[in-house]
Amino acid sequence: MAELPIVKPIIIGVFFLIVIALGSAGLSLFKKGSTQGTSTVKALTIRVTLSVILLLTIIGLYQFGLISPNG
Repeated sequence: MAELPIVKPIIIGVFFLIVIALGSAGLSLFKKGSTQGTSTVKALTIRVTLSVILLLTIIGLYQFGLISPNG
């Protein structure tokens, strides 16, 4: 099966969202305030959720033959 041309930009976009969520967690960790802990946990929860979704998506696309390694 041919690879879909839209797959690469979506994967890269989700990866950048993961990095942004990680940066947001780091900034909120060092920010002074009473809601420091909850905002850090929320940002890290978003990061972990996006990472799991990305991993499952890549595995699913590979299993269906829509992406291939080194392709």
